[in-house]
Amino acid sequence: MKAVWYNENGGPEVMHFGEQPDPEVGPRTVLIRVNVISIEGGDLLNRIHTPPAHTPFVPGYQAAGTVAAVGAEVTRFAVGDRVVGFNWSGSHAELFAVPETYAYPVPEGMDLALAAVVPIAFGTAYDALFTYGGLVAGETVLVQGAAGGVGLATVQLASQAGATVIGTASSPERLARVEPFGLTHGIDYRREDIAARCKEITARKGIDLALDLAGGAGKDALVEALRGHGRYAVVGAAEGTLPSFGFFELIRKAMQVTGISFGRDMHTPRVHALLADLLAKVHAGELAMPIEREFGLAEAVAAHRFVAEGHPFGRVVMRI
Repeated sequence: MKAVWYNENGGPEVMHFGEQPDPEVGPRTVLIRVNVISIEGGDLLNRIHTPPAHTPFVPGYQAAGTVAAVGAEVTRFAVGDRVVGFNWSGSHAELFAVPETYAYPVPEGMDLALAAVVPIAFGTAYDALFTYGGLVAGETVLVQGAAGGVGLATVQLASQAGATVIGTASSPERLARVEPFGLTHGIDYRREDIAARCKEITARKGIDLALDLAGGAGKDALVEALRGHGRYAVVGAAEGTLPSFGFFELIRKAMQVTGISFGRDMHTPRVHALLADLLAKVHAGELAMPIEREFGLAEAVAAHRFVAEGHPFGRVVMRI
């Protein structure tokens, strides 16, 4: 099969494109013939920070396509079914092997490009807001990085749940693009003081929940924006330096900090039901995820570089 791989950590240039052996099909494996690959934030972070478990290492979390083969113990899928699959590696290839519990049916008639971008973005947003964030109607949530894939999913879900949604982005133009998705207040983080604006919006009370999708320099401002006993969800980080919390910083604010890793739960019946609902809503147009650009698999270096440096609005995909 054609695939992208790397042997060492580094920038996009460490990736290569060419022939690699087809994945093995175990008894509980679903082998997907890939049509569309969603480039996820974790794909970039792993390439930079996580030493490959083996080499050559084929990266990638998520892709959609049709079932090419199934293991002897697989009961939920058959050859020809349309699915979106998740695994901790392997999506940047023509064939993507996932455990049966990490494969999800695509609704009939749904565009595979849309299906490819749903699970991690919307599932992560849902868990950060509701399962672990405890958001209820009438509360105020701050979304750091509202114009990215998880950010846009978060804005929509929080708005539809009756929350006041404050979002940050790098320019007024990007904030204007987020507004139709349910943004209540926008903050240009390059020109405005995030904490001061949040205090102004909440009449000095502070926000109830902060979702940090970008990591880095904005962490201190988000902590300052929180009310006492507020909640901080650590969701993701951009390329670069990763922030940390001080021991007394947590005590002084009496804040609750929760780390979100949706991938840890994606095999569970709870998540299977959640993703079926989210896929159906995206297919019906009740939720949306813009795709900023499409690349070919052979253009993986350029695609990763664009995700890292181009500030895409929504998601970026690779087609095969």
